[in-house]
Amino acid sequence: MIENLTGLHETVNYKKNMQLQLYNNDEAENYPPHWHTPFELIMPVENGYHAVCGDKDFPLREGDVLIICPGIVHELFAPPAGERIIFQPSLAQISIKELDLIISMISPAILITPEHYPQIHGQVRRLMLDIREEYMQPPLYAESSIYSKFMQILVLVGRCHAEIAKQHFDAKNDKQKEYMDKFLFICNYINEHYTEQLTLEEVASLAGFSKYHFTRLFKQYADTSFYKYLNQKRIAHAKNLLINKDLSVLEVALQCGFSNLSSFLRMFKQLTGCTPTELRRMFDGGFDYV
Repeated sequence: MIENLTGLHETVNYKKNMQLQLYNNDEAENYPPHWHTPFELIMPVENGYHAVCGDKDFPLREGDVLIICPGIVHELFAPPAGERIIFQPSLAQISIKELDLIISMISPAILITPEHYPQIHGQVRRLMLDIREEYMQPPLYAESSIYSKFMQILVLVGRCHAEIAKQHFDAKNDKQKEYMDKFLFICNYINEHYTEQLTLEEVASLAGFSKYHFTRLFKQYADTSFYKYLNQKRIAHAKNLLINKDLSVLEVALQCGFSNLSSFLRMFKQLTGCTPTELRRMFDGGFDYV
């Protein structure tokens, strides 16, 4: 299934005239650690499957749906027999601010099961089967239809997380919507300004909260801390910049909003499991940039 692998970087061969790929995969073959720019959605339809994303294990049963975020290193393990849908859609051509928030919420990956997501599991499973049907026997406007179904999946996941976050807000109903609107604004603000020298105090003030209250509410809303959300955006940008060997690691760090090299190196290692130099080797299949 992996057709073009350079180091850890897979270049996905999209279907002709489309920005997506889908496999009815029945190979009893494991796939080594790799990453790519499109999403990856995996749903076993016969027997189970197993994925490792970062340091998280995801055992899949028939009908479970795993959504792996773009740029996440993952490894796949197949049983001796079975079949699964592996769907890889690119969103490079789509710019919607809310997508960044959804990616942050589910990064590195999310496993949709009937036990943990009873509200949406059935719909997501059905959408995956519909996507396969559209892809295998493409009618008119198949790509548009497939993308609309994929976006429905992301919307279901995003709204489900938003509902969970709303339940944790210690505010009356009339305040909950105000808080949710504020934090959507704040996340969009971070997405647009993460390469700048943002501080917790500055963003909390922008939201109209003390930094202590803001810290607690941000964790409830985004399911992560303010600084982790900010640094995830910066490191994701850094991974793209590191492909350009003309930029030094220090230049990459500064362009991503870090004030010094040591903090960049520490955060990069923490979030990716490797150093920027090691990642550059992986990009080029072992060549060591100086």
